[in-house]
Amino acid sequence: MSDTNTCIIGAGYTGLAAAYELSRAGYPVTVLEADNHVGGLAGCFEVEGTLLEKFYHHWFTNDTHILGLIDELGCTDQVDLRESSTGNYYANSIFRLSTPLDVLRYKPLGFLDRLRLGFIVIQARLVRDWRELEGITAAQWIRSMAGDTVFEKVWGPLLEGKFGRYADTVSAVWFWKKLVLRGGSRGRHGAEMLAYYRGGFARLAERIAEEIRSHGGEIRLGEKVTGLMSESGRITGVETDFNRYEASAVVTTTALPIAAELFRGHMPDDYVDGLGRIDYLGNVCLTLVLHRSLSDTYWLNVTDPGFPYVGIIEHTNFEPPENYGGKHIVYLSKYLPTTDELYRMGDEEVYRFSLPHIRRMFPDFEESWVADYHVHRAEYSQPIVCQHYSQLIPAEDTPVQNLHLTTMAQIYPEDRGTNYAIREGRRLGRKLVTSRG
Repeated sequence: MSDTNTCIIGAGYTGLAAAYELSRAGYPVTVLEADNHVGGLAGCFEVEGTLLEKFYHHWFTNDTHILGLIDELGCTDQVDLRESSTGNYYANSIFRLSTPLDVLRYKPLGFLDRLRLGFIVIQARLVRDWRELEGITAAQWIRSMAGDTVFEKVWGPLLEGKFGRYADTVSAVWFWKKLVLRGGSRGRHGAEMLAYYRGGFARLAERIAEEIRSHGGEIRLGEKVTGLMSESGRITGVETDFNRYEASAVVTTTALPIAAELFRGHMPDDYVDGLGRIDYLGNVCLTLVLHRSLSDTYWLNVTDPGFPYVGIIEHTNFEPPENYGGKHIVYLSKYLPTTDELYRMGDEEVYRFSLPHIRRMFPDFEESWVADYHVHRAEYSQPIVCQHYSQLIPAEDTPVQNLHLTTMAQIYPEDRGTNYAIREGRRLGRKLVTSRG
């Protein structure tokens, strides 16, 4: 049996951030990760000798928590800031929507509705207390501010495309915060300004892991936590496929359904059952490695109900193709229940299923453009932020004194993301340091 002070379950950005704080303060910490890499949902794979995210990632310029950590690590020179191009696919056409002027030129809407489409961002900034939005849905709030036409032609299809059967229950808080964050990340000409870590987000995760190890912390990859050990109402350690680790404290960063299975038998059933009150969607992400570009747009929202993906993200319209051997990288992303047929398809089935839809959107596209493709899936990708979501979120301190819970489902009113994973992980890590005085 290996002796350790704190065990952290999960080497995503939350777990790494908590371990970073504990190790720097001189406390022993062991991070246990089932995968063979750090980074969690921001994990990478290799394309043309360069690491690339399995699921597209970027930061906004107002993501101060992760940018601050990068500065502490002395890696600010590895962050690239660039203007991005955004568009909307509607009625078999692509419309640019990067700047306020683009909004005024958006032909699918009449002039007054174009003003309403732009004005919704200004109205969002006027909200001073998100709690006043908790009792209404995103659909109700958008209709009240921008009218039915804007909702039905722009925001409604996007909500439906992302959340499916949950679209009518998504909270106005979720939508409001998305508008505020994206609207606050702008360049000189009003275009959205985004940040990316040179060489891929996995390089940053590895840099944080390196810092943890340099202060005596351990990171064990390929070790899935299978259970907790307890005695007299207190957690005494964790069990993995291969080892048992004693611990004076345990931090769980996994999705709530996984945490519930670990917790069962160690705390009251009603608490464990309550962790299931929050639903999740999975994600299927098809990554195409192309010889040619599909378009000149980085982020293309799709408001065509016949297209199976909610977004097409051409990564190399943000990061240069030269970083990937001259190839063009395109993500096609779909949030969906894990029972959905698309989620259950094999990799080649997903690819073959997608080709005719890509051709319909981009008539010049030919399969000969495809140098390679990759399919990645995440079972717990998007928590469903419904009305009165704050009442569903479990506290980070569980009924067992030395067992803590910090997951992406507890990030609120912001939505999940590496910036807030860093914030929550560091905050909990500092709290544990303070408690040990």
